[in-house]
Parts: sequence; structure tokens; C-alpha cells
Amino acid sequence: MPTISMLKWFRVSEDKIAEILDRVRSQLPTTEALLIGKPQTGKSSIVRGLTGVSAEIIGQGFRPHTQHTERYAYPSEDLPLLIFTDTVGLGDIERETEDIIAELAQDLETETTRARVLVLTVKINDFATDTLQQVVASLRQQYPQVPCLLAITCLHEAYPAGEENHPAYPPEFPELQRSRDRIQDELGTLCDRAVPIDFTLEEDGYTPVFYGLEELRETLAELLPEAESRAMHQLLDGEVTQELGNLYRDVGRRYITAFSIMAATAAAVPLPFATMPVLTVLQVSMVGLLGKLYGQTLSPSQAGGVASAIAGGFLAQAVGRELVKFIPGFGSAIAASWAAAYTFALGEGACVYFGDLMGGKKPDPEKIQAVMREAFQGAKERFKQNTPASEREDIKNNDNS
Repeated sequence: MPTISMLKWFRVSEDKIAEILDRVRSQLPTTEALLIGKPQTGKSSIVRGLTGVSAEIIGQGFRPHTQHTERYAYPSEDLPLLIFTDTVGLGDIERETEDIIAELAQDLETETTRARVLVLTVKINDFATDTLQQVVASLRQQYPQVPCLLAITCLHEAYPAGEENHPAYPPEFPELQRSRDRIQDELGTLCDRAVPIDFTLEEDGYTPVFYGLEELRETLAELLPEAESRAMHQLLDGEVTQELGNLYRDVGRRYITAFSIMAATAAAVPLPFATMPVLTVLQVSMVGLLGKLYGQTLSPSQAGGVASAIAGGFLAQAVGRELVKFIPGFGSAIAASWAAAYTFALGEGACVYFGDLMGGKKPDPEKIQAVMREAFQGAKERFKQNTPASEREDIKNNDNS
């Protein structure tokens, strides 16, 4: 059978992908935070603090949403746990405040099952808050059920001269306290809670970088429904990486298993080396599909490059295993089990690779290799059990040799 005809059997339906994503998305405890504040008031820093993603990744992740807002979904547009809608140009005299209010109100008017919270950001030394008061007052009047948090930011700008680091939280410098009281007098009646924070960059030299993060988390948790509050805690407790990894990998394994079975079917054809092009196409297609799941769009050549980069020596092993078809006494089930196990391991490694990218981290080759080794051994055992007993014994003997 021509290779092209075989590959038509192995395509994964786009509709099926969309169905799986919709089902998972519907179960996510997603929170949408509408960030309302002037430029340089720490809105992006709040996103960094709550997600753990680098400033560079967040900067690339924001996309135009309306004329006056941008949106960033974490960890991806397809499966978000947090959605941040950021006002653009608030406080700019060339922007119409009423237009900004109308756009935010339109967002709040849209029916959704996700929880929502307004986050108003004001710098500790900002004395011009009339526009902010106008925006928040209008939204609170229209949508009183949506909670509002006042985040007073950039605290270090009001520290006494010579104070080079953060004091114990909360800071109690008299001048800073007077500024906080003034802001809360002006805006506090419009908000449910207020929290002082100072989120800086590592190179700024302040420790901790996310000063007041725990208080921000606790305050948000009090304003959100239980499921969303729990998700927020997991984000900051370091559990989110594992939880998200499990979530994405559970979906990804549907594809990985399907492609592994395809690989086993192709490798079972007793034609030495003839199946390698098919296996390669299957594995590259799988990596491309997993990339899409994690928000990475790859061309076939890019997917092939990722497969080569993360697999390392496993690729050579897979090619070498085709030679077992020449060995007398060994059936095609041996090659099939190895092809399936390797494909499964490659998929697991790809999930780790894309998961790190999605979290703003540099993929760790050693971690990927360790995951692949463990997945490969486990998959071999599983796929052996789908072969006749006599062939399983041959495979066992081959493994021990």
C-alpha cells in the first residue's frame, strides 16, 4: 500500500481535537481579571506574580482585544486558567474615558461561567485618580456583583531615603502610610478590599521580588468562588505546574496512545526499513499536534526539529530496532512493540518540552530524557501485553540480550 494512502488512515480529526479541548475547557475553574490602571502601575507585574511567567513571555502574550484593551490568557488561549484583560491608554487625554468604560462593560455583559474580578492598580505616589474613580464607579454601579480589588503598587517609590530593601510586610513608614490612606480615602469606597504590593524585576535589587504576593493571593481568594480560589492558591503554591502538566498530558496522551498504536501497526509490516518513513511522518505529526495543544504552532519541518532535539539518542535506537526484523526467530511484533514504545516516549518528552515553553521556562534536556526513559520502559510492558504469548517471550529474551 502506498505510503500516502496509509497516512490517510492515521490522520487525527480536527473536529475530535476541538471536541476534547471544549470538554476540558468547560471544566476549568477560570478567572478573568480586568486590570484597570494607568500605564506603568504594575499591571503586567501582577500577571507575572500570579503566573510565574517571565516578563518577556508576558509581553509577547498580550494580544489586542478591543480598541482600548489587550488580553493575555494563561497558560494558553485554548485552555486558560487565568485571563487578564488590560486597559490601554487609561489616563491618556487623547483617549475617551467613556469608550474605555463601554468596552469594559461589554466584556462584563457577555455571559460566561468564569469568575470575574476587577483589579484597580494605583501607584503609591499617584495624586491624579479622577479618571480611575470615574471608570470604577461606573462599572461598580452597573455590575455590583463583580468584586473589586484595589492594588496600591510601587511602594518603594515612597520609602525613606536610604531604605534600599523592603522592610517586613506590611511596610509602616509614616510617609508611605499617609499616601496609602489618601488613596484609600479616594478609591477605597469603590473597592471591596485593598492590598499594598511592590512587584519588581530581579535586576532592581529588591527582595523579595514579589513583595506582598501572599497578601494579594489571600485577598483575591476571599473575593473569588471556591473553585477559582483553590486554583489561585495552587498557582502560588507551586502546584500549578504539576496540575497543568497533568491536565495537558492527560489530553496529550489521547493523541500519544493513538499515534503509538499507529506506529505499532506500521512497524508490524514485515518489510525491513520500509516503515521508517511512515513512522517518521507519524511521529512528526504527533509532535506537531502536541505543540498545537500547548499553544505552539509548528510547521512539519519545525516539528521534526523538535522531535530530533528532544529525542537525542532515542532516534538512533529506533532506527537500530528496525534491524531486529532481520534476526531469525524474531517476529514483526518485536519491531511493533519497540516502535509503539518509542513513539509513546517521544510524545511524553514532547509534553515536557512544550510544557516548559508554555510556563516561560527553558526546556531541561535531562528532565526530558529521564521522562522519556521512564515512559519507554513502561510503554514496552504495556504493548507487550497486546502481543501473543509466544512473541512476548521472544521480546523478553530480546530485551535481556
